[in-house]
Amino acid sequence: MSLDHQRCYEALRSRDTRFDGRFWVGVRTTGVYCRPVCPSRTPLSRNVDFYAHPAAAEDAGLRPCRRCRPEAAPGSSGWKGSAGVVDRAVRLIDEGALDEGGVSALARRLHVGDRHLRRLFVEHLGTTPDAVARSRRAHLARRLLADTDLRVADIAFAAGFGSVRQCNDVLKATFRATPTELRADLRPARGAPSRTGSAGVAPPRAGSAGVAPSGALTLRLAVRPPFDGAALLDWFAARAVAGLEVVDADRYTRRVAVGDRTGAVTIRPAGDAVVLDVDLPPDTHLGSLVAGARRAFDLGADPVAVDEHLGADPLLGRLVARRPGIRVPGSWGGFEAGVRAVIGQQISVAAARTVLGRIVAAHGRDGAFPEPEDLAAAPLEQLGIIGQRADTIRRLADAVLAGAVVLDGSVPHEGLVASLVALKGIGPWSAEYVALRLGEPDAFPAGDLHLRRMLDATNDRTAIARAEAWRPWRAYAAMHLWQTPREERP
Repeated sequence: MSLDHQRCYEALRSRDTRFDGRFWVGVRTTGVYCRPVCPSRTPLSRNVDFYAHPAAAEDAGLRPCRRCRPEAAPGSSGWKGSAGVVDRAVRLIDEGALDEGGVSALARRLHVGDRHLRRLFVEHLGTTPDAVARSRRAHLARRLLADTDLRVADIAFAAGFGSVRQCNDVLKATFRATPTELRADLRPARGAPSRTGSAGVAPPRAGSAGVAPSGALTLRLAVRPPFDGAALLDWFAARAVAGLEVVDADRYTRRVAVGDRTGAVTIRPAGDAVVLDVDLPPDTHLGSLVAGARRAFDLGADPVAVDEHLGADPLLGRLVARRPGIRVPGSWGGFEAGVRAVIGQQISVAAARTVLGRIVAAHGRDGAFPEPEDLAAAPLEQLGIIGQRADTIRRLADAVLAGAVVLDGSVPHEGLVASLVALKGIGPWSAEYVALRLGEPDAFPAGDLHLRRMLDATNDRTAIARAEAWRPWRAYAAMHLWQTPREERP
């Protein structure tokens, strides 16, 4: 990725928060790399280099700054062109793709060659996939050392390391300190470790009792402002499935599965961060849980860019001004997004919640949403699901198991939609809705009745034509329109 030195330096001098998480600043005179919002004294221009990823700075021999904590920066907001492959690869790495498999397996998931993927990483990030994975594990381990009282052995496996020795070696290379030294150094500045953030839970707005965690550990995930967390909670509350989810006044809680383990997570908007509470065994791999929370609350969004683009539109301008920083609610799992879309065809949101609750109760794994193998041959008609829709869910499950439909974020928008509409019973509306819930910023379910009414569109083609000016942020435009009653249409 090409970074203009002068533009990056001006952003560094101004401490402009819009650039936090977009690049990192390497200071040759101190051997440290920082976020562009670091409160330390601004170094001279001739003494700094700029990097597109923390791993690239670490490859250059720099260690993370202890004041601004580079691992706490908001996630990047995505790429275009060939770098879209890199963006998808980084998302998969964040979910642990390289913790159990190698770069070759990751490349196959992305339908590119091994060497080509490595070249793209060097071109756009200045480093390799392995270095990105190593950096992610190191920074997650550092965060757990600072914020929890977990044993070092549990932290090593929770962060994705294959062994405690590997964890020790990587932390020494990255931070120039052992885990014990890091914990001793970090805790005086951050206070006592946090093991729970779930005290004082407000009465639930939606869902069911018995889902909230008892509290195991807490992580703070950075948010790029502005952030409309209230709109997300409203969305999840309206669609909360009994036995799976609970939405309280200020938090979202759900059952999750990690491998053969099940537990609960809670996500709470908290100013400049989102707080993730995890109630699972201490050595559970946390990468997928962090990635799931980031996807659910769209923490990789660039709200300034989205609002500037959509705010210039005559129809959306007032809506954007009313709700700056709106996010697209993500789905915890791809298969879950697909089933929700199928169940939601031509029925109300409340009716869909009821049917989904029956599916979770009958086929879920300790309250977590069923996997494809759980529904591939399930007698869903016994739950009150009409035959055609039950057949569609079973076809979707079969397609996911066979690899004909891939819902892990590795397939580009157009390919994802094409694979879904190839299944009998899934049309363009359902496919675009699934893409939207999986984090595709330009997904647009033009067949949605409310969207068409808001656009005065008589058919899908007219709605798509009207939304053309909103690319590449049509999913955010859809959210603004969905949040606006028809009688308040601008």
